[in-house]
Amino acid sequence: MGIPTLISTSTASNATSVDITSGIDSTYDEYMFVCTDIHSREDDRGFNFQVNAASQSGFNETITSTNFMAQHYESGTTSTLAYFANMDLAQGTGNQKLTHQGNDADQASVGILHLFSPASTTYVKHFYFQGSAYQSDDRNYNTFTAGYINTTAAIDEISFYMSSGNFDGVIQMYGIA
Repeated sequence: MGIPTLISTSTASNATSVDITSGIDSTYDEYMFVCTDIHSREDDRGFNFQVNAASQSGFNETITSTNFMAQHYESGTTSTLAYFANMDLAQGTGNQKLTHQGNDADQASVGILHLFSPASTTYVKHFYFQGSAYQSDDRNYNTFTAGYINTTAAIDEISFYMSSGNFDGVIQMYGIA
C-alpha cells in the first residue's frame, strides 16, 4: 500500500448523508474512505454508499458485489461465518450496504472503503470494504464487501447514508500515492 494523503474530512451530525462531490479525480489511482463512529439515529439500519459518474446525478450507478461476515453474539451463544445475499447487488443501482447496526449507545460501525481507478474512462471501478458493526440484536460482526461499479465513465462523487433516517459519524477521504 502506498502513502495515504488526507484530502477531506466530513463530519455528520444528525445528517441524512455525507456527499463527497470534489477531490475524486485522476490525482490518485486509489482512494480510501475511513468511516469512524458511524451511529444510526434509528434502530436496525444499514450504512450504505453509492456513486455518480462524472456529470451525472442521482447516485445510482450499476454495481455488482458480494458480502460475507464473521459474527458473534454478546451472549456468547452463537458464532458464525456466513455469506449474506441481502447485502449483495447483482447489476443493481440501489444502495450498496456496508454494515448494519442498531442505535443503542454501544451500537455503531467503523470501516474502510477502497475505490480503485475512479478517473479511468477505460475500465470498470473496483472496490472493497472491511468493517465492524454492532447490530440491534446484540451481535458484533466483521463484514467484508467487494465488487465493481459497472461503468467505464469516470467516477467523481460518492455518497454515504443510512438505509433510512439520519446518522452521526466521521468520513475521511485519502488519496493513496
